[in-house]
Amino acid sequence: MEKSLTRYIWSNTYSQQIWILLVVAASMIPYFLAFDLPKQIVNGPIQGQGFEDVAATKPFMDIAFDLPLVGHLQLFDGVELDRVETLMALSGVFLALVVLNGLFKFYINTFKGQLGERMLRRIRFELVDRILRFPPIYFKRVKSAEISSMIKDEVEPLGGFTGDAFVQPALLGGQALTALCFIIVQNFWLGMIAAGIVCVQAIIIPRMRKRLLELGRQRQLTARQLSGRVGEIVDGIHTIHGHDTSNLERADIAARLALIFTIRYDLYQWKFLVKFINNFLAQLTPFLFYAIGGYLALQGRLDIGQLVAVISAYKDLPGPLKELIDWDQARQDVQVKYAQVVEQFDVDGLVAPQVQDVVATAILPLSHPLVVSNLTLADDSGARLLNHVSLEIEPDETVALVGPNGGGAEALAEALGRIVWPMSGRITIDGKDMLELPESVTGRRISFVSSDVYFFHGTLRDNLLYGLKHAPLTEVEYGGAKARGYKRGLMESQRSGNPVLDLNSDWIDYSAAGASGPDDLLKVIRPVLNAVLILQDIFDLALRSQVDVASHQALTDRIVEVRSALRRRLEDEDLQDVVVPFQPSEYNRHATVGENLLFGTLKPLVTRRMLATHPHFRAVMAESGLSDELYQVGLAIAENAVELFRDLPPDHPFFNQLTFMTPDDLPTYEALLQKLQGTTVDEASSEDRSSIIRLSFSYIEPRHRFGLMTEELMAKIVAARQQFYNDIPQDLADNIERHDPQKFSDSASLMDNVLFGRLAYQEADTSDRIRQIIRDIFVELDLEDNVLSIGLDFDVGAQGRRLTNVQRQKLNLARALLKRSDYFIFNRPLSALDQRVQNGIVSHILNDLHEDGKRPSIIWVLPNTDCAELFDRIVVLEGGNLVETGSFEELKHQNGMFKQLLS
Repeated sequence: MEKSLTRYIWSNTYSQQIWILLVVAASMIPYFLAFDLPKQIVNGPIQGQGFEDVAATKPFMDIAFDLPLVGHLQLFDGVELDRVETLMALSGVFLALVVLNGLFKFYINTFKGQLGERMLRRIRFELVDRILRFPPIYFKRVKSAEISSMIKDEVEPLGGFTGDAFVQPALLGGQALTALCFIIVQNFWLGMIAAGIVCVQAIIIPRMRKRLLELGRQRQLTARQLSGRVGEIVDGIHTIHGHDTSNLERADIAARLALIFTIRYDLYQWKFLVKFINNFLAQLTPFLFYAIGGYLALQGRLDIGQLVAVISAYKDLPGPLKELIDWDQARQDVQVKYAQVVEQFDVDGLVAPQVQDVVATAILPLSHPLVVSNLTLADDSGARLLNHVSLEIEPDETVALVGPNGGGAEALAEALGRIVWPMSGRITIDGKDMLELPESVTGRRISFVSSDVYFFHGTLRDNLLYGLKHAPLTEVEYGGAKARGYKRGLMESQRSGNPVLDLNSDWIDYSAAGASGPDDLLKVIRPVLNAVLILQDIFDLALRSQVDVASHQALTDRIVEVRSALRRRLEDEDLQDVVVPFQPSEYNRHATVGENLLFGTLKPLVTRRMLATHPHFRAVMAESGLSDELYQVGLAIAENAVELFRDLPPDHPFFNQLTFMTPDDLPTYEALLQKLQGTTVDEASSEDRSSIIRLSFSYIEPRHRFGLMTEELMAKIVAARQQFYNDIPQDLADNIERHDPQKFSDSASLMDNVLFGRLAYQEADTSDRIRQIIRDIFVELDLEDNVLSIGLDFDVGAQGRRLTNVQRQKLNLARALLKRSDYFIFNRPLSALDQRVQNGIVSHILNDLHEDGKRPSIIWVLPNTDCAELFDRIVVLEGGNLVETGSFEELKHQNGMFKQLLS
């Protein structure tokens, strides 16, 4: 990277800098005229110079020059104006100059801002680009939070400084010099006083600010280290809780914050000391002007207009001068920051840019063997991982790498996957070093999978298809305002040095996955998901998900058909009592009291608390008498819960049945019961009453079995439900989706939509059976792909943490298999699964997944030898050395390491 920030800025923006410098030079003309005009106004029409006669006039705006050899040149005679007219005309010109100077400033500042944002965009992209080209070993030594903090926060001032790098000294220096020259023209000695003070400021203030720069550098470093430490706490939160070290982390953060506080406090003290001295020097000059200039005016050696003009001009001198000194501090400050960025990102061994060039065309299959020649690997501490290993793997060969932990099998797999770079030796294909091959070849025709899984925040579909998104493959048609916005964005990308790649294009390489387009992509995905045994999990995720109706109209339109098919299937299997359907005129005993009262689902904009405080809801509760009855039910629930669960530990499994309160709530309700003892519902406060009634809303008689739901109370709830909807206000009606047997409910999960009711609690172990029946129905109705698509819309969360570790490893394997590469390197990718399931998945992938004649090469690091016989060849490594190689039959009869592993 360029070491000098000034050279970096100039080399990337020199044409724009030249243009804005010309604009700055042009702006100095009206700036100077604005200084001279007050003197003309005061001496001319106000004091009467040239207007000694009452009827005297003077030419206004006359343009004439005295030129050598030519003599007097009159270009315009001007307009004759009297004293008042001249005053008004000069005042108008002054206003015009103010507007013109303001427009110049507006244009210059806007242009600077645009220039700075482009440079900020350029440098941030360049830094991210370098991260993408860092050698793998570098990522073991840096903290991701520190790197992201530098790109997000620490380079921010660099963008702001870009617009000021050349324009600011030219503009401010020009303004200060113009004001100073004008003062000298009016009176030499006053000008010398101003110049002397300026020199003192220019010498003393920058020297004092060196301490500020050092403190600023320390502040930046400590803040970055704090960011990295917080990132470590977030990533290692389970380790912290597991070892009871949360207070150690608090102490560490407190110590870091104390250091930052000390640095910042010192910075503030020194900063305001510098400001005090600077302000004092700036105010010293007006004192001298008033004293000396006033004295000269009294002596008649300086007229009043000149003194006013000098003082007016000096008012515009400290500002630019102060900003110029600030600019110099900012220049040094950002140079320090830039030097730190260069130090962090100027890494040896960067991947060449051409290795990551965009390639939108298909990549031909690799038909040559993978050759490992005299390969030696070492970790970043220098410890040997492999010693002079040589190996050749054919394009359609399956190879099992086995050996004791740390024997070298994992290291060899990482080298084949370009995760570790060789210390000596090399890995080649068709005589070409794999490290020099474009990523468009290695990233598509070679796949590496380990147990270390990372998913990006997004949907399961986005992460599953991530390995197919190599280049924009379609051209998006934009129209109207979108077209203009796209063209403008395209131009800005080019001006900022960013690549012109349309993110809105379709990036998925369907042909690489064996599909012709988006319509048949699911047919390609399903066998892969089946092979890794994840399809049932995705189906369950779909059942628990809310469905975007606009994206899955085909399924939602047929929900009534699915419900009918479920009812028929339950009757055929004598399971009709397992699901209790919602009936508009009946109470569903297996739903909560709140669900029965509402008979629908609330939309996200309305919460239960908001509903409970709505005037219409409260009126219905009061008129129906349910407030009193549900208050009594809530009291009974609280009494039963406190009595039954008071003496149990908080982690007791019985609390799983306690849906209306948590273990932490028990002491609160125990105290509340004592407080309300002997009081009526009317005597209780509104807050206490709400806390008690809230318990009844989550009550389900067959589940909790306190015997509180009488037939009379259930009938009253159904009647109140009808009353609630009779005259419901529009604001409530718009935010409640009522149960309708003929419609799909947007607010409910897919499972709830299919059931349109609740599972009976007295039926044990029926949930899995019902899920299987529902899946069979979707298959029968040819809706299986629709359900799979809903499951693929599941948001996996940050780093895929909403999925289990087993699910993440399965999906990671599926993501690689979907690419249909020529070489697959699997480095113990399923370590979270038990051995029996691992063996099943290995068998599926080796035998069932690939088409005849298109068998890829598979190199698999196995945890043991259980399924080694499925592979064409077995390679045994121990102590970083290749000790045996051959088929299963050959090695099991030899008295070597493999035979020991078998036993």
